[in-house]
Amino acid sequence: MVSLVNLRAYRRFFVVAYHFLPLLVSYARDRRRFLLFGGRRQVSSEMRVERADTLLESLLTLGPTFIKLGQLLSTRPDVLPPEYVEVLSKLQDEVPPAPWDEARVVLEDELGPVDERFEDFDTEAISGASLGQVYTAKVGDREVAVKIRRPNIESLVTADLRVVRWSLPILLYFIGEARAFSLENLADEFDRTIRQEMDYSREAEMLQEIRANFEGDDTVAIPAVIESHSGPRVLTMEYIQGTKINDVAELDAKNIDRHRLAVNLQEAYMQMLLEDGVFHADPHPGNLAVRPDGTIVFYDFGMSGRVDEFVQNKIIDFYIAVANRDIDGILNALVEMGTLSPEADRATMGKVMELAIEDARGESIETYRVQQIVEQVEDTIYEFPLRLPSNLALVLRVATVVEGVCVTLDSDFDFISVATDYLTEQGYREESIKKYARETGDQIRESVESSVRVPPKLERTLDRIDREDLYIRADIEDGNDVFALLAKRLVYGMMLAAGVFSTAFLYALTEVNAAAVAAAFTAGVAVFLYRSFRKRKGTRVTPQFTRHEMRQRRGGD
Repeated sequence: MVSLVNLRAYRRFFVVAYHFLPLLVSYARDRRRFLLFGGRRQVSSEMRVERADTLLESLLTLGPTFIKLGQLLSTRPDVLPPEYVEVLSKLQDEVPPAPWDEARVVLEDELGPVDERFEDFDTEAISGASLGQVYTAKVGDREVAVKIRRPNIESLVTADLRVVRWSLPILLYFIGEARAFSLENLADEFDRTIRQEMDYSREAEMLQEIRANFEGDDTVAIPAVIESHSGPRVLTMEYIQGTKINDVAELDAKNIDRHRLAVNLQEAYMQMLLEDGVFHADPHPGNLAVRPDGTIVFYDFGMSGRVDEFVQNKIIDFYIAVANRDIDGILNALVEMGTLSPEADRATMGKVMELAIEDARGESIETYRVQQIVEQVEDTIYEFPLRLPSNLALVLRVATVVEGVCVTLDSDFDFISVATDYLTEQGYREESIKKYARETGDQIRESVESSVRVPPKLERTLDRIDREDLYIRADIEDGNDVFALLAKRLVYGMMLAAGVFSTAFLYALTEVNAAAVAAAFTAGVAVFLYRSFRKRKGTRVTPQFTRHEMRQRRGGD
């Protein structure tokens, strides 16, 4: 079995290489214009969009595993430029279903004969995804949805995961060191995520837990699991019909309040993230429906996640800081969550946050301000990049996709205002004020204690200075190898001076051959010295402050 998987992996590796080779050559030419030599070349936004479209087509062609990989990449702006994130976010998990005869084998291996376990079974799939497909059936007089794992998907995923691992060292050559760590973490996360999503027993557990958290909430409907007809490869659930949440015309025809619907959706996700700690992580319109009474129906819990208490508290701190327009509080929360480097340029990042808040609130933004901030961020944001820990990748996906759905329902939807109201109703803002008061009191107390302790210490220090008995030790951190670079330049300079002198001296003695050798050596040293002074240029990427602002800058509307 292992040898067959390896053979399949080898074959898949060449197929994947064939599809990705043109992109890799393009990336190599970005570093060396003529592959082996030449300087870096500038990459425009239009070129990145074109490459992202090519990548999207390749992922679709390569099948289920790579479709999932593309979906995961669309949640990682710390790995890909914003143009790629935006294009890959369009990647829907929709694949033609496998033939019923093949799916039937999986179903009967898991549950037994179809005719014995179900009173009725519609063999036409109502949806097909990369890892599974869904059918409608009846258990007793109850209408159910039956999700069946794709036939033979396990061996394909296992082979493709090996291909991803084998390809990683090659990909690391084409990216900067700042993103190498994120990409390696992404490979581990992808391996774990896709295996979890293939395990329908885990999906059933997550579904039941989230359903229990919303028990008694009449704004949300979550299907019940039929445990007697479920297993690791088959999941049978209550079938709840509804109107697709982005079918605005149908919602209006049924007189459903779309603004209220958007508010309910955001509040449901805020409850999952901030209170429950377990959440549905794939809220695209295909997984959300609306019943005639306005109840929101959630489907497909294969992509779901958890957040621990620490992350929950930091997300709350972030939301409260946004509600209060506390830029320092926002940056502090991002640093503490690990999404922003502590060494980041806080002044520039603060301006980015101000712009993002104004855009989210629908406030007008002057074009000249956007351009100024873009120029500043281009020079700093990739030197001190935003990071994205794996436990926050799904949270980011949820936040961005839910915002998009809410704006579809209500073009004037104020995400921040709704979040502020929710935090106030749940008492988080009041608790924040109390916490701030306690911290302020502690700081005042510590300042008073310090004012008592400092004078004696200052007097002792002055006495040591007076006795010439004061020593200062300084440890210098040189993470960017500045001293090594200066030393290299100094050595090159000395060698260049010696080479020039030697060349002139030998030429004066009519030792032409020796002078030529010395001149060649001197020229080589001069080249190395020149290169040490050249500014290292990376591919300049215009950051994506908000999707709205990106659309304005690209489309001009």
